[in-house]
Amino acid sequence: MMSFKSVGKEHKISANVMAPLWLETPQQWSIFKQDLAIAHKIGIRAVTVDVWWGAVEQQGDQIFDWTYYDKVFAEINNRNLKIIPIMSFHQCGGNVGDSCNIPLPQWIWQHFPQTTTQQLQYKSEQGNYSKEFVSLWANELVLPQYIEFMQAFEQQFQQYSGIIDELNVSMGPAGELRFPSYNQHDQGTGYPTRGAWQVYGEKQTIELQKYLIKNYPSVDLLNKEWQSNYRSFNEITIPLPNKCAAQQCKDTVAWFHQSLLNHGKKMLLAANKGFSNAFSNISLGFKIPGIHWLMAKQGKWHRAAEIAAGLIPSEPGKGNHYANIVKLANTELGNDRGIILHFTALEMSNNPTAPSYSMANDLVIEVANEAKRQGVIVKGENALAAGVTNKHGWDNINRHFQHNRFKGITVLRLTNVTSGYGKSAFTDFIQKYTMR
Repeated sequence: MMSFKSVGKEHKISANVMAPLWLETPQQWSIFKQDLAIAHKIGIRAVTVDVWWGAVEQQGDQIFDWTYYDKVFAEINNRNLKIIPIMSFHQCGGNVGDSCNIPLPQWIWQHFPQTTTQQLQYKSEQGNYSKEFVSLWANELVLPQYIEFMQAFEQQFQQYSGIIDELNVSMGPAGELRFPSYNQHDQGTGYPTRGAWQVYGEKQTIELQKYLIKNYPSVDLLNKEWQSNYRSFNEITIPLPNKCAAQQCKDTVAWFHQSLLNHGKKMLLAANKGFSNAFSNISLGFKIPGIHWLMAKQGKWHRAAEIAAGLIPSEPGKGNHYANIVKLANTELGNDRGIILHFTALEMSNNPTAPSYSMANDLVIEVANEAKRQGVIVKGENALAAGVTNKHGWDNINRHFQHNRFKGITVLRLTNVTSGYGKSAFTDFIQKYTMR
């Protein structure tokens, strides 16, 4: 049995940092070791590590290679730091800041008889397919694979249970609970556009029809609201966002928003099952993105980027836009295990003018306030690595913690806070908020 060194007392505010996405060269490993030593010295508590499904299980179903993570975790432990593994069921590559190319295990696309590759992937309004994360509409097939992976991870690293601070679970592209609405497989849908809906396909059409049958007593009533002339529910197809009538858009958004919520809950329950032995008392964590653009845009595309990602309903009523998704952190798991919500963009300011129409700072406050209202533990991150290399970014971060909005921070990325301004600013932050 491996022995572990003390990691110090529990802190009221956790100050964590992200490891590199992947290490290959001797020089990269050398820098990693040096950065870990600095991290421990300045008071960083834990290091988050992407555990790439596509790297570990790439050779085939149930063929696991943990060699890389044996080495990474040993290095972190040797520096008296805690570990936060991320079950990264998404692709590495194609997102902002990605410096590696690790696709999903290729065998997954041919693993299920009677199911085509495209039926396992998100299909956009442009007709393109995403390979970054298996579609949530294939959950009944792929969830057992996720559970097997988590069980194998727990078995392999059970000796680390005393220094694993949290177990994070990837729920979508870039490890975030969302649709791939602004990713590279579609043209012209990145920042700061409205993105593209990702809900097209035969199964999705059937699921929307089922949703509408539950919400409308008859197709005649639906036609009245939708300004349509369907003869039956099974004639209904999924509309395009720029061509649907108001109620038609509203109902479609409500359906795929609820679909994403259901997916998030299923992923949490799967993680609870996957980590049910040595890791049964360790908190689970999941992340939602800070999609801050178009918040100040008026008219039809107001908050359209968040809507396309599935994060908010088109009309939240009198409540907070993020009430539904924050509520996932209160999912009943049947035990005392906690769930932690992670949210990005803490370093950003509002910029409500064209073309971004961004209200990033307001969005951070909106999510934090809703988490507080629901009694949810929420921890923050910076959205862009450059955000922690300058005074402006740290001023914004510090203001959020001065108002007690977050219970911890995970900084993107290790190398950005082990030298230069990032190091001095994070050291000051740690001394101010964690040493009390």
